[in-house]
Amino acid sequence: MIGNPPADPPPGGEPPPGARLSGPTTSERHNSVHRRGLRFLRARRRVVGRLAAWSVLETAQTFLTGYALARALDAGFLAGRVDVGLGWLAAAAVAVVVGAYGTGRVYGAVAALVEPLRDRLVRHVVERGVRDADRGALSRLTQQVEIARDTFAGLVMVSRSFVFTAAGALIGLFSLAPPLLLVVAPPLAAGVALFALTLRPLTRRQEAFLVADEELADRLGAVCPGLRDITAAGAEDEVAADARTRIAAEQFAARSLARWGVLRVVALTIGGQLPIVLLLATAPWLLAHGVTPGALVGALAYVTQSLLPALQNLIHGLGTSGSRLAVVLRRLAPDTPAPTNAPAPAPAPTPETTTAAGSAPPGPPAAVTLSSLTFAYGPASEPVIDGLDLSVPHGTHLAIVGPSGIGKSTLTALMAGLLAPTGGSVDIRPAPDLPAPDRPGHPVRVLIPQEAYVFTGTFAENLGQLRSAPVPERELLAAAEALGLSPLLDRLGGPTAEVDPRALSSGERQLIALTRAYLARAPLALLDEATCHLDAAAEERVERAFAWRGGTLVVVAHRISSALRADRVLVMDGRRTAYGSHDELMERSPLYRDLVGAWSPSSGTPTAPAAHPPERSHPALPLRDPDGVDAVAGAGLPRDRRHVVAYGPVGQMEASGDLRDGGTLGGQ
Repeated sequence: MIGNPPADPPPGGEPPPGARLSGPTTSERHNSVHRRGLRFLRARRRVVGRLAAWSVLETAQTFLTGYALARALDAGFLAGRVDVGLGWLAAAAVAVVVGAYGTGRVYGAVAALVEPLRDRLVRHVVERGVRDADRGALSRLTQQVEIARDTFAGLVMVSRSFVFTAAGALIGLFSLAPPLLLVVAPPLAAGVALFALTLRPLTRRQEAFLVADEELADRLGAVCPGLRDITAAGAEDEVAADARTRIAAEQFAARSLARWGVLRVVALTIGGQLPIVLLLATAPWLLAHGVTPGALVGALAYVTQSLLPALQNLIHGLGTSGSRLAVVLRRLAPDTPAPTNAPAPAPAPTPETTTAAGSAPPGPPAAVTLSSLTFAYGPASEPVIDGLDLSVPHGTHLAIVGPSGIGKSTLTALMAGLLAPTGGSVDIRPAPDLPAPDRPGHPVRVLIPQEAYVFTGTFAENLGQLRSAPVPERELLAAAEALGLSPLLDRLGGPTAEVDPRALSSGERQLIALTRAYLARAPLALLDEATCHLDAAAEERVERAFAWRGGTLVVVAHRISSALRADRVLVMDGRRTAYGSHDELMERSPLYRDLVGAWSPSSGTPTAPAAHPPERSHPALPLRDPDGVDAVAGAGLPRDRRHVVAYGPVGQMEASGDLRDGGTLGGQ
């Protein structure tokens, strides 16, 4: 069953016309996060100071790593004083122990800095979730806040380590010999500067990649469970095109991210590895200008053991985790644009038009207007519907009849918006005197296919699925009585009774689906052989109930008696398609005369074979199940505005074997 809202939502979640966005841009959000971060650190100056004080021990360790090695060589081993050399090496070992102690104390200071950030983010997420009824609050609370905390802690450690390690190494180089600093410092500064220039572009591309990846995952999560229904509705091409678009977007984002990632490797090469090459290349010149062999070895130790690892950790940590932290913090920040000016008053009900490319919307203000409607299931296929013009006034009861496979279900699928015309247009226009919808997305049309979808849940949940609020029990019971559902309702225990779809017959499921559509208040109801499992009397009761409730009713007739009850009849017969009242068609449609002549009023069934055998028509679908089961439109189709009713409200689907009165698929 499909109910469609009056109009599609604006693409990308844009505000309605007349509203001005006041939400922050990506750059503004980045600056906002930066300012909040600085305020957060300033408010915790003591913690930052304690962190810096303990980090000085790491600076001393780095300083002695190269300096002690140089003195051990120059003043000790190369001078023949082994005891002096061993003494300097012992001093370096003591520095390592002291540095390790300082690092341990650093973790406590980092915790004192990080945990308040986590608490602040948790409070913000909870307040936002309560205030705005934010459905993403749970994900933010359980995942994104923890990601922000862990990533922030890692960034503090990496950034602090680089700053104090670089300070110790540069001081050591200057202490050993100033020319060493001239060789090492310029490429190191160039590498760090290049990396800093890539941070903001990397962050933007990291966010673009994450967004594209999430959109693709969400789309596939919606598509994969509904593959059968996508095939059933003939929507494979549309869904595949949408998937290709999203995959291409993620591929483009990944390539862009990878291109900027190359610059990180270049920055590391310049800042961390080029100094080693320069030290070796300039070694003769340095030794000739007063640099001792021990000082040269100490400089190599500074670069290889301190600067290169620290820079490598900074680039990989800040380049990846930093971008990730910026993305998460921006998502945790309130960034939803809100209209600052109230939108213009809503206009009168507007038509919903499905138009082929290059076609103009039709003019007559009827409930349904088809203008030169053409549809084919493929570019090389013969049109199932070719140039059909039809105007159905408001309040009309229209029956569609014709031989099996002629295109009756295809036509209702086009009216329902499940299929897009390849030519012409379909214009659905609500009656101007109808009451206002009780919620956004209120359906203006509802389609009940041959196979009825029923939830595992209560009767009330099943019947009120297309309503924004629970249906009052009095109204629900009145609808059940009008459509003949009351005996089943009473037998199973009333509106609060649980419904097991597998325990119901096909006819009972159809009655539930029909009552649900009846209660949807959609001004256009499309019954595509929706009573095929009911007897003639029950079918008549259902059709009369829909006709009496108001609105426009379009019925794909399972029995010709439906045509006798209708105000107008559309006889689909290829080029000889005819439209009119029963009496008019009896005069000018040979096919209609044959269909009526083969019908027995006493039984409601054909009495003799007609020119076209009255076998059950196939749904409006290009493919059929290889086991012979008719495909059925279902939930999650790209054009159904999310009003397709599935079997289970909490994800429990009725078994596929239930499609044919409990039979199995292909003997499985």
